[in-house]
Amino acid sequence: MKYSTFSFWFLCKILVSLLSFSIQTSQANPHENFLQCFSKHINNNNNTSIVKLIHTPNDPSYISVLNSTIQNLRFASPSTPKPLVIITPSNTSHVQACVLCSKKYGLQIRTRSGGHDFEGASYVSKVPFVILDMRNLRSITVDVDTKTAWVEAGATIGELYYRIAEKNGNLSFPAGYCRTVGVGGHFSGGGYGALFRKYGLAADNIIDAHLVNADGEFLDRKSMGEDLFWAIRGGGGASFGIILAWKIRLVAVPSKVTMFSVSKNLEMNETVKIYNKWQNIAYKFEKDLLLFVSFMTINSTDSQGKYKTTIQASFSSIFLGRVESLLTLMQKKFPELGIERKDCLEKSWIETVVYFDGFSSGDTPESLLNTTFQQNVFFKVKLDYVKKPVPEVVMVKLLEKLYEEDVGVGFLMMYPYGGKMDEISESAIPFPHRAGFMYKILYLSAWEKEGESEKHMNWVRSAYNFMSPYVSQNPRATYLNYRDLDLGTNNEKGPISYSQASVWGKKYFSMNFKRLVNVKTKVDPNPDSDPNPGPRPGPDLGPPLDPGLDTSSYSNLGLGTWTLTRPQTSDPKPDLSSDLDLVPDPDLAPNPDPTPNLGQTPDLVPGLNLSQPQTPAHDLRLGPRHGIRPRTEPQPWPRP
Repeated sequence: MKYSTFSFWFLCKILVSLLSFSIQTSQANPHENFLQCFSKHINNNNNTSIVKLIHTPNDPSYISVLNSTIQNLRFASPSTPKPLVIITPSNTSHVQACVLCSKKYGLQIRTRSGGHDFEGASYVSKVPFVILDMRNLRSITVDVDTKTAWVEAGATIGELYYRIAEKNGNLSFPAGYCRTVGVGGHFSGGGYGALFRKYGLAADNIIDAHLVNADGEFLDRKSMGEDLFWAIRGGGGASFGIILAWKIRLVAVPSKVTMFSVSKNLEMNETVKIYNKWQNIAYKFEKDLLLFVSFMTINSTDSQGKYKTTIQASFSSIFLGRVESLLTLMQKKFPELGIERKDCLEKSWIETVVYFDGFSSGDTPESLLNTTFQQNVFFKVKLDYVKKPVPEVVMVKLLEKLYEEDVGVGFLMMYPYGGKMDEISESAIPFPHRAGFMYKILYLSAWEKEGESEKHMNWVRSAYNFMSPYVSQNPRATYLNYRDLDLGTNNEKGPISYSQASVWGKKYFSMNFKRLVNVKTKVDPNPDSDPNPGPRPGPDLGPPLDPGLDTSSYSNLGLGTWTLTRPQTSDPKPDLSSDLDLVPDPDLAPNPDPTPNLGQTPDLVPGLNLSQPQTPAHDLRLGPRHGIRPRTEPQPWPRP
């Protein structure tokens, strides 16, 4: 095969990059082999896109690309492990080449959509790794007639909302608030936001998906089978492959939406009494109403220059209807809050989305297309679920903890469940927290000074530990998109068994953890298939094993990787020793074929162990415009 001008130029770039590495032996390093393999097998005819495709530490673009979506400064220090290579694919063949070449040379893959993982798991690893940054795969195709859309994994929530509203202002999608969260991870971890009491999670409204499996093969819902399709909707795309795109079901929103945010600076006991009323009724409200609560510290100085801390309580709401209906409802169900007409704003849905994201009142929907936001703070988050009311005396003590010296900027968020969430089975998708859950509590500390992480994180842990007797038990539930490595990590101290992994696995997935492990077990029954044993940032679901088996004899149960399914096909798999190009990028337009035959079961074969592609993205927005640091201008309410 004769190389094209592009291929020749690409190889020259690779050779220049490789010559700059320090080589201590005559044997090539894995990342060098990876680059040669990748350059040989990509399917790209655009000569001008090379600088956007591959980034090594010696390229001027490397640091800017790496740091462009890092949201937590805890993972932006010089000591944080860095990728050997960053790939920014622009079509499916680039993704396939990355998977196959990583497999061949034993490199982990971290797949990053928006980079919002609380623990930095989409761009950090303790073993040699490659980042697959999906920023160039961000097309969105909206079909108003069928009320569906295809959205590629690199698109952001803001872009998705804008493109839907551009076609029809009375359609939207139930996802999070922060415009820069990537849909690849956000949807795969669950994804909640302003519409979830009305329509459920983002993952509840996914009807098809495209992914590349460990053999470098393109799969859709029909070819991957229902078990795998179930697993990637809330179980984390991280464990099963590289999510390319989602097909989503759009939902109806009214022409006008009403919202309010009122702050209470009352005496502590009076505030807690209002909170107690909230926790007993908010999850029972009709589906059109979402009313959540936040408490945050406001740090300031008095007239004499003395430092002081106060606590601000905010009750915030979004109602899918007109202001008169909301006022009637609040006066009937929650008169203690004292909501008046002057407290309310009435806007279109897309204007509400802009407002929730923290823009000023003069910003337009086009602001949602801005994807450049970055955090300028360090932060730590933990999460709890509440199944019975927390006693008032306990809430007083929890709020008093916000005054502790080491809190920095402290933040508590209480977010009600109920509504549609009560109607969906806990096993419908891997996300299990449905009927019986009243609300969730988020504990957060944010700070600006490097070197103070430990004391601020200890405050979050202290608040979390204090609440142990008053929150969900057996398991103490949490949420995958609020990843918390305190709960457990993969293979940090050697092999780990199913029973050990269940300690954190059931916190995220409850009884669905067993089914997720069974999906893996069907895919690859070989417990020693992981080519890269070692630390994993978790909570990926791990190796193939049968929960019914005695796993004590397993020697390599690093819960950081999964092996994937693929259908039996007569088409040969791409041959890494050949000069054949990989398959071209599939069309992401909605499939005109009838509903897939969901009864078809694909053959299951072993494949590559991927470590945390498509890390689930959180739903919380942090930063000076979003309830973390006080500011002088009026604040929008903190973001759930």
